[in-house]
Amino acid sequence: MRSLIIVIFESITMHRPLFFMAIVLLMLGCSPDNGASNAPQSAAPWVRTLVVSNASSAFLKLSGTVKGRYETPVAFQVSGRILERYVDAGQRVEAGQLLFQLDPRDLLASVRVAEADMKTTEAALAIARSELNRQQTLVDGQFVSRQTLERYELTLREAISRHQAANAVLEQARNAVDYAELRAEKAGILNAVTAEPGQVVIMGQALATLIDDSSLEAEVYLPEGEDAPASGSLLIDGESLAITLREMAASADPDSRSWRARYRIESRSDALSLGSVVQVRLDQPLQETTFSVPLGALDERSQGAQVWQVVEGQVQPVPVEVLELSQEYARIRASLTQGSRIVALGTHLLTPGMQVREQAR
Repeated sequence: MRSLIIVIFESITMHRPLFFMAIVLLMLGCSPDNGASNAPQSAAPWVRTLVVSNASSAFLKLSGTVKGRYETPVAFQVSGRILERYVDAGQRVEAGQLLFQLDPRDLLASVRVAEADMKTTEAALAIARSELNRQQTLVDGQFVSRQTLERYELTLREAISRHQAANAVLEQARNAVDYAELRAEKAGILNAVTAEPGQVVIMGQALATLIDDSSLEAEVYLPEGEDAPASGSLLIDGESLAITLREMAASADPDSRSWRARYRIESRSDALSLGSVVQVRLDQPLQETTFSVPLGALDERSQGAQVWQVVEGQVQPVPVEVLELSQEYARIRASLTQGSRIVALGTHLLTPGMQVREQAR
């Protein structure tokens, strides 16, 4: 072994130039190409994709509010200053219960004025009748002409008319005194009570709303373009109550562009309360296929909303129509099929035909 090492060492010493040249050529052959190292890397970017899901169902689910069938504004039939308020908002009242009372002093003064006018017309009527009787006697004795008698007959008819008018004014003044007490016309719950003692109100000014809670309804707002289904169900505390369409608004709300609909609740439940928010499920299958996508998948850089579909490693824009928006998802109508893959995030960085690598969600 020792002799072999000595022979190798002597060979290297004798042929040192050739040995080092071989080492240099070997290093150059193993080194990377300088031109290739300067070439830019063009690997396709990663994108997060998802498979679109069909949002169509046999029902249209909406949020509704429990309302009363009859919601009547409560108001005085006369003007005046409120003397007392006997109820509060949310209080249940019975038919005939006293709600508000006006200061009756001015109304009672009007009654006294009407009574004085009444007595004046009664006296004038009595004088007209007495004078007509006296003139009749004179005509019978041919002391005055017939034309004079006719003049007194007209005076009597005028006195009768004034007496009737004064009687009507007196009756109206007495009714006004009764109107100073505002009572509930029917049983129900008071809502939006705005009047306070000392406040001056005018005739017909709404002071509260009386809601008849014996007949409840669910009020919903339908998206534009949706027809109001004839029936459905109301879901509350695990109960399902049948509902039937009673009323549909004649025009859309100018702000939300939605359509108000009222559904009659066919059965009673202790869980129902006025003003509570409930889930309404309407028996109407959607007429076309729609899809549910995250809000981040929508791209609005073009003339309208669009999503980016991944086909064979490339992205292509697909125009969509947004039907409904929630906090996280959107319901859209688009030329997609069940199972299509779209980009879920970062759509603002995409261009048509761009190569991407998918990271499934």
